[in-house]
Amino acid sequence: MTANINLPRVLRVGAGASREIAQILKSLGLSRPLVVTDPFMVQCGYAGLLIDDLDAAGLAHSIFSDCVPDPTTDSVQAALTVLDAGNHDSVVALGGGSSLDTAKAVAVLGVHGGKMRDYKVPAVVDSGLPVLAIPTTAGTGSEATRAAVITDTETGEKMLCMGLGMMPVAALVDYELTLSMPYRLTADTGIDSLCHALEAYVSRRANPFTDSIALTAMTTIATHLRTACEQPDNCEAREAMMLAATQGGMAFANASVTLIHGMSRPIGAFYHVPHGLSNAMLLPEVTAWTVPAATERYATCARHMGMATTADNDDTACEKLVHGLRALCSDLSVPGPKAYGIEEAAWFEALPVMAEQALASGSPANNPRIPEAADIVALYERVWAA
Repeated sequence: MTANINLPRVLRVGAGASREIAQILKSLGLSRPLVVTDPFMVQCGYAGLLIDDLDAAGLAHSIFSDCVPDPTTDSVQAALTVLDAGNHDSVVALGGGSSLDTAKAVAVLGVHGGKMRDYKVPAVVDSGLPVLAIPTTAGTGSEATRAAVITDTETGEKMLCMGLGMMPVAALVDYELTLSMPYRLTADTGIDSLCHALEAYVSRRANPFTDSIALTAMTTIATHLRTACEQPDNCEAREAMMLAATQGGMAFANASVTLIHGMSRPIGAFYHVPHGLSNAMLLPEVTAWTVPAATERYATCARHMGMATTADNDDTACEKLVHGLRALCSDLSVPGPKAYGIEEAAWFEALPVMAEQALASGSPANNPRIPEAADIVALYERVWAA
C-alpha cells in the first residue's frame, strides 16, 4: 500500500526560528498577513516581537488576538471578520493548538466561505490561504498537520476538519517560546504529543515513514517530559519536547490518531476539559483495552520508552507499558474526570452521545481493536472509576 505523506513546505527548527517569519513570508511571495493569536501571547510580549519583525520588514498586517481555548465557530467567525476587512494574502498563527486551528479555519473560510460544519470529516478541503504556524506549546503538533478541531457553537460538537487546505505552508518551531509554559500545560501538551506518537504507531494506517518518526518521538518524550515539567527553564528538555511535538504531529498527520483522540473530543466538548488533559485521562485505560489486538506493536513502544527491555517477551512488555503509562499520569498529577470536577450524573448521562460522537469522528476505525458504541461507553465508565 502506498503511503500518502504530507508535510509543511518550509520547516525551521531551533532557538530563534520564530524571528525568521518576515524572511519566510517574503520567500513565499507573501506580504499581507493576518496574525492570529491569543491574549496571553500579547500579554507576554511574543505577539509584539512578531509584529515588530513584520513592521521592520515593511510587511502590511492586521492582528486578531482573541483566540479562545478549544476554538468555537463563534471565535472563528470573529477572526474571519478581521480577515475580510483587509486585503490579506496569508495567515500567521502564533500560539498553542487553539490559535493554530483557528488560523487554519480562517484560511479555509476566507477562500471558500460557508460554515465550518461544511468542512467537518468526511468532507475534505484541499485549498485555502497560506498558513504559517509558530507553535508556542510542545504538544498539539498542529504546525505539521492538515487537521483542525473546531467546536460548533450551536450544537456543541467538536468537529474534526481535514484537508491540505489546513496544512501550514511553513512551520517555525522555536522551543524558546515554550519556556514560559506552566506545569499543567507542559504536562498535558506533552502527554498529547505522546498520544500522537503512540496512536500513529499502532494505527491501522501506520506506515514505515511514520513508524520511525513516532518511535523517535516516544523515546524523546519518555526521556524528557518529567524534566520539562519539574525544571521549566531546562533548555535541553524544552528543546527535545518541542521537536518531539512536531514529530508527533508529522506521525499522526500521516497515519491518523485512533481511539484515544476519538473519545477525547467529546470530553472537551461536553465538559470543557483541555484537549491534552482529556487525552491524558484516557491514555492508560484505552491502551490497556486495545493492547491485545496489537501486542507486538505496543511491546515495541514499551521498549522504546524504556518501560520494558528486550529481555521481556511481548506480553510482559505490554503489561509494563500500561503500568508505565499509569505511573506517568500519576507522576504528572493527571486528574480523572471526578477529580477534575465533572459531576457523576452529568458524566454518565452523556455517555451514549459521547460514544456516538467518538465513532462519528472516524478515529476509532483506525484503532487496532475497533470498538462498538457499547465498548466506548464501558471505557468511559472505566475511566471514571480509575
